[in-house]
Amino acid sequence: MLPYNENLKQPSRQLRKNMTDAEKHLWAKIRMKQLKGYQFYRQKPIGDYIVDFFYPRAKLVIEVDGSQHLVGETIQYDRIRNDYLSSLGLRVLRFTNTEVLTNIKGVVESIIENME
Repeated sequence: MLPYNENLKQPSRQLRKNMTDAEKHLWAKIRMKQLKGYQFYRQKPIGDYIVDFFYPRAKLVIEVDGSQHLVGETIQYDRIRNDYLSSLGLRVLRFTNTEVLTNIKGVVESIIENME
């Protein structure tokens, strides 16, 4: 069982209500078991973090990153976060907003490749 921080329940609900355009675009392709019948969760608390999307059966985390993830302290924060998630046996896939918005087919194909 993955660690769960009860204090992140409300923030994760808020994030579900306020998804970015890229997150909405990807969610439209993977929600309701559309992707080969796989059940994804969005804005899922794991430990002290909230991941954008999670497929528990394959232990796969999917992150959709805006430009703020490509500069400064956020790079180090993401590295620490990835290391933590990896220590739990999870794999992390990262896509930029641009990738999701301009190449959703390629993003979905990459997700499928990493699920099997």
